[in-house]
Amino acid sequence: MKRIISLLMLAAAITSCSDKTVHKAMDAAGCNLITEYVASFNATDEELYIQEYDNSEAAQFLTDNVPYFECPDKELEKTYYFRWWTYRKHVKATPEGYIITEFLPEVGWAGKYNAINCPAMHQFSEGRWLRDPKYLLDYARHWCREKEDASKYSYPIAYSFLEFHKAHPCMELIAESYEDLKTIYHMWYPKRWDDEVKMFWQLDGYDGMEVSVSGGLNKDATGYRVTLNSYMYADAVALATIAQMLGKDEDVKYFQEEAAKMKSIVNDRLWDESARFYKVIPRHLDMSFSHAREQHGYVPWMFGIPDADRNDAWLQLTDPQGFKAPYGPTTAEQRAEGFKVIYEGHACQWNGPSWPFATAQTLTALARTLHRDGEGAAVTKDMFFETLQTYSNCHRRVNEDGQTVCWIDENQDPFTGEWIARKMLIESGHQYKERGKDYNHSSFCDIVISGLIGVQPQLDGSIVIEPLLPEGEWDWFSLSRIPCAGKEVSVVYDKTGEKYGVKPGLTVYLDGKKVAHVNDYSTRIVI
Repeated sequence: MKRIISLLMLAAAITSCSDKTVHKAMDAAGCNLITEYVASFNATDEELYIQEYDNSEAAQFLTDNVPYFECPDKELEKTYYFRWWTYRKHVKATPEGYIITEFLPEVGWAGKYNAINCPAMHQFSEGRWLRDPKYLLDYARHWCREKEDASKYSYPIAYSFLEFHKAHPCMELIAESYEDLKTIYHMWYPKRWDDEVKMFWQLDGYDGMEVSVSGGLNKDATGYRVTLNSYMYADAVALATIAQMLGKDEDVKYFQEEAAKMKSIVNDRLWDESARFYKVIPRHLDMSFSHAREQHGYVPWMFGIPDADRNDAWLQLTDPQGFKAPYGPTTAEQRAEGFKVIYEGHACQWNGPSWPFATAQTLTALARTLHRDGEGAAVTKDMFFETLQTYSNCHRRVNEDGQTVCWIDENQDPFTGEWIARKMLIESGHQYKERGKDYNHSSFCDIVISGLIGVQPQLDGSIVIEPLLPEGEWDWFSLSRIPCAGKEVSVVYDKTGEKYGVKPGLTVYLDGKKVAHVNDYSTRIVI
C-alpha cells in the first residue's frame, strides 16, 4: 500500500528566512553546474549547424530556462545537462515563430522550416519543463497550421498539447487549437484506417521504425501496429478531456466512445496472449501476429491502456534473451529470428539496434506503470533505475582523440555502444555531415523530472510528487525551479540534513515556501 501525504494533512512550518537560504544554495549550485558542464560540452563540440542559440549562449539559456538538478550520480547528472544543452540547439526561430527541430542539418523528408512531427511527442514532454513557454506555444501553433505534416508520421498531438498545458496552463492555446486538433485526428481515418479489419495500420517507417523484424526487414513494410493505435487512444482521451473543458458535451461523448474503441483494439486485437506481449500484425491474409516481440510493444503502458495483470510483459526488459543489453534495450528481442546488428544496408534499422527514441518511450511507460500500479513481481524501481542508468551511459562516444565525450545520435550498437548510422554515413560519404549529431528524437530530462523524481502536474492544478529512486540509493538530491501547474516547485532530499541544511528527509517547496516534508522519498505527496 502506498503512503500518501496531502498538503492539507501537512504542517509546513519553516521560516521564510531558511526557505530563502536553501533556495539560494540550490540556485548557486545549479548555476555552477551549468557553467561547468556547458564549458566542457562546448570545449569538445564541433558546432556545425547553428540555429537560434549558439554555444556561446548555451549557459545563459540553460540558466534562464531549465530546472536545476543535482545528485550523487555524476554521470546521470552530466547526461541531464547535456540533453538540455542539445535541446537548446534545436530551438529554431522562423518567420512564423519558434519551432523545435529533429535534425540540425536540413533534410529532404522534413516539412516546412525543417520540422518533422515524428519526434514531437518527445519534444513536448521534454520542452514543457522550460521556464519560458513561448517556444512550445509557437511550436504547437506550427502544427495546427501545418495539418498535413502533423499527420504524416505517427504522433499523438492532442495528448502532447495537454501534457504541456499541465506544466504551463495555456487555455488560450487549448481553446484556439481544439478544432485543428479534431481535424488532425480525423485525417488519420482516410489515411490509415482499414474499415474491413477495423484497425489503424501504418508503414513501419512512418512510425519512425523502419526495417523491423515484424516487417520482414523491408523498409516499406506495413502492419497493424501498437504504436499508432495507442496514439489514437491517447488523442481520443485528450480530445474528450479538452471538449469537457470547453463545454462541448456531444464531442465529449464522441471521443469517449473513440477512446473505448481504440483501447479495445489495442487490448483485444494486438495483445498476443501466448507471448504475453503487444505485437504487430503484419498486413497479410492470415492476420497472424509477428513472430517477434519488439520494444515498441511497451507503448500502451505510456497511456495506461493495459491492466496490471499484463505487467509480466516487463520481465522481457531485464532478460538477456529479451531486450537487455549493455547499451540497450534492443529494439527486438534477441531470441527472435531476424534479430541482427549490422553495418550494411539501410542506416536506420529497427531489427536489433538500440534507439534512444524507443528507450525513452519504454522508460516513460515503465515510470507510469510504477506510478499507477506500484511495485510488483514484474515491475520494480530497481528495474527502472538500472534501465535509466544504462540509457544515461549510452550518451557517450570515444572521439578521434581517444576522449570520451557526451553524444546523442540515431541508433546504437547495443553491445559495443558504437553509433551505427553515424559510422555508416561517414563511410559512405553521406551528403549531410554528422546528420545525427545532437539528434532530437527522444527525451531524457523529462524521464528524470517526471519519472525518477516523480513530479507530475495534474489537470486540476494539483501536483503529485512520487520519486522512483530505489530505497537507500542516494543520500541526497535536489531538483529545483520546476515550472509546474503555473507554479514553481523544488524537491530536496537530504538523508542527514548536512548537504542542504534542511530537516532530514524529503522537502517540497512551492513558489519558494515549504509545503511538505516526509522522512524519506518512498512517500507519495500530493500538493
